[in-house]
Amino acid sequence: MANAASGMAVHDECKLKFLELKTKRTYRYIVYKIEEKQKQVIVEKVGEPSQSYEDFTACLPADECRYAVYDFDFLTKENVQKSRIFFIAWSPDVSKVRSKMIYASSKDKFRRELDGIQIELQATDPTEMGLDVFNSRAK
Repeated sequence: MANAASGMAVHDECKLKFLELKTKRTYRYIVYKIEEKQKQVIVEKVGEPSQSYEDFTACLPADECRYAVYDFDFLTKENVQKSRIFFIAWSPDVSKVRSKMIYASSKDKFRRELDGIQIELQATDPTEMGLDVFNSRAK
């Protein structure tokens, strides 16, 4: 297990599921959670390739921090199908200060464990990670 700057370890499953998303497109998204008692980042939920952006956003708690990866499909101006892998640091304004601090201090190290992230977003409310934001950042 890799050791994050805040002392948080990264469970091997986190990297394995990400690799499956990146290389085999096995998942549409992965939601990660920090387990404070075990001091490690774990996979909380994965979304099947058929699941939508709305399914993904419904998985993010309104009052708790999470990390997430989303495989975003889009059409270029030339009408070519492409995809980008987004890393989202979800930190709602209403979440606990301690939680926000732990997620913030662990983010960079955790993100580096996921080799192949193309775009990073920091979001404190749903509007900061809306489909319009994904579209504008992907192109």
